[in-house]
This record gives sequence, structure tokens and C-alpha cells, in this order.
Amino acid sequence: LRVICTVLSLILMICFPQRWIIAIILYVSSFVGDLFDGIAARKFDQCSLFGGLLDMVTDRCSTTGLLCALSHEHTERPILVLLFTMLIILDISSHWSQMYFTSSFKQHHKSAEGNQNSFALVRWYYSYYYFFGYCCVGTEFTYVAIYILAKVTALDQYETVRMGCEYFLMISIPACITKQIVNVSQLCSACHAVAAYDAEQKNK
Repeated sequence: LRVICTVLSLILMICFPQRWIIAIILYVSSFVGDLFDGIAARKFDQCSLFGGLLDMVTDRCSTTGLLCALSHEHTERPILVLLFTMLIILDISSHWSQMYFTSSFKQHHKSAEGNQNSFALVRWYYSYYYFFGYCCVGTEFTYVAIYILAKVTALDQYETVRMGCEYFLMISIPACITKQIVNVSQLCSACHAVAAYDAEQKNK
């Protein structure tokens, strides 16, 4: 259901931009579904490597799709297109490296065991659920708010919505920036751990 909502939302954002309100509802529904998926998996002890992989792939595809839609909305501003492109590259590379590193040791990418050799910031990020949630939710809703802001500004309508998005961004942007710092740390941490393991194996 999450995948269907995400795909439909991106189709509407890019191919039928006049349906942007429905697109946002579908995208947010998909994101909220992700939160409940994780809670249910932990509550019923259904966590697995495959579940972690599916969760990671779905999250990365959703975020990438939204950032592509944002680039589509700001084609006249190359600096923003470059920013969104770099965010896509960092998001995918850091999470892929984290998944590769932890899966190599047959651990879940969010588990304490899988991150015991990670940098302190990465361990803290995955250990403290509220900090993790603030960063993830804040980042996604930063992108959503920027998308809505682009729409209401172009239409010169929904003044209350525009002001609400601007105030919301004051809260969510720090979370988004923090998430990017974590992503850089996660990328470096995973690469360092894999390189250290390679060196250990060669020196045996």
C-alpha cells in the first residue's frame, strides 16, 4: 500500500501538477504508513533483514522521487536543482553503505549490534528513537513543505497555507540539516568500518 501511494503521488506531482493536493495527501499517507509499519514490526517481533531491506529501498525511492519533483518545480533556479541532486546522492550513498556494512555482518541496519563499530553520532542516531524520529520526520516534511510552498506561491493563493509552511520550515529545517550531518557521518562510518574489516582480514 505504501508503494502504491508513493508511486501515485509522484505520478501526480510530475505528470499532473494541478492535482498537487491529492499528491501531497498520498505522499504523506505513505510516510505515515511507514511509521506504523515500523512500530508494528517491533511490537510483534517481525523485524527481519528482508524487512529492513524493503523499508530502506521504499524510503530511499520515496525521498528520491520527492526531491526529483522539487527539482521539476524549480527548473528556473539551477542552484536549487543542484542542491536537491546532491541531497539525493548523499541520501542514497549513505544509506546504501550503511545497509551493505551491517548486512555483511548479518545485522539489521538500525540495530545496536550492527552499529557497535559505527561512529558515535550514528550509534546515537539509531539508539534514541525520538532523535531519530525528529530527524526523519523533519526532513521529509521539510521537502513536503517546500513543495507546497512552491505550489501556493506560483498560484498566488492559499495565503494562510503559505504562511503556515514558512513557520513550519523554521522548525523542520534544523531537523533536515541535522539529518544531512548524520548521513555524512553514516557514509564515512560505514566506509571506515568496511575498510577496517578488509585490513583486518588481509593482516591475518
